[in-house]
Amino acid sequence: MVTKSEEDQLNRLESQVDNGGGGEWEYLCLVRKLKVRRPDKVLKHGLAILNDFKKRSALGTEDWTLCEQVAIAAMDCQCLDVAKDCIKVLRKRFPDSKRVGRLEGMLLEAKGLWAEAEKAYSSFLEDNPFDQVIHKRRVAVAKAQGNISTAIECLNKYLDTFMADNDAWRELAEIYVSLQMYKQAAFCYEELILSQPTNPLYHIAYADVLYTNGGIENLQAAKKYYASAINLTGGKNQRALFGVCLCTSAIGQLSKGRNKDDKESPELQALAVAALEKDYKQGAPDKLPLLTSTLKSLRVSS
Repeated sequence: MVTKSEEDQLNRLESQVDNGGGGEWEYLCLVRKLKVRRPDKVLKHGLAILNDFKKRSALGTEDWTLCEQVAIAAMDCQCLDVAKDCIKVLRKRFPDSKRVGRLEGMLLEAKGLWAEAEKAYSSFLEDNPFDQVIHKRRVAVAKAQGNISTAIECLNKYLDTFMADNDAWRELAEIYVSLQMYKQAAFCYEELILSQPTNPLYHIAYADVLYTNGGIENLQAAKKYYASAINLTGGKNQRALFGVCLCTSAIGQLSKGRNKDDKESPELQALAVAALEKDYKQGAPDKLPLLTSTLKSLRVSS
């Protein structure tokens, strides 16, 4: 995850480079390091270096890294001739490279040659069943064709081996949510929370799924995970604060006629409402009446 300071540094460098202030290589290195997608910028500034003999010579062996980076950016931008030229140069320099082979497979994807790409990736996996990049490319091929069931199958098979890959768990969870398969999505978010218990985004996503499933037990659990996210963010996450209010309202409706012990205590709800009102007073005072109206419709108040 990119930190605020890293994002600020990237934006400063991007502005500098775009305005002719130099630092193209430093910018491209930072994009690569942070694993962010800036294909149009990478293509523009990467080609500027590759086409400048003096700048390119100064890179030494990093020249090949830049060729790979530009090739991927070119595919993202559908500049397939540029990607093809870069891959051709890399293949000539590294004739037996599996890494270049992955790029060739990605170029097949970019051309929409799904069967050829799948055939190439299957061949790679026969040689090396533990190639994580190729496994993920197969998922991408399935999703690009709208074959979601195959994408789910590939991700589950991948996670049987690479259980610590949080990105894969998150992608699988998002697919399940899109298909309204909330029980399966909940399992994925449980794995993510076990792996990164201090990441509030996973607590919120899990709470969202529990809230959507409904029922007293799920709503009570959702409220606890929203509360956990509030705690992890120092009370600053409005989505989690609203989540507490939504859960409180829903639990209140379902708890009518139940024993007193089944009902929720109002303390957390009151704190969430107070925090929301404070945030709106400071950041969006013109929208405070709308907040008040919304909370009133949920029958919660401070």
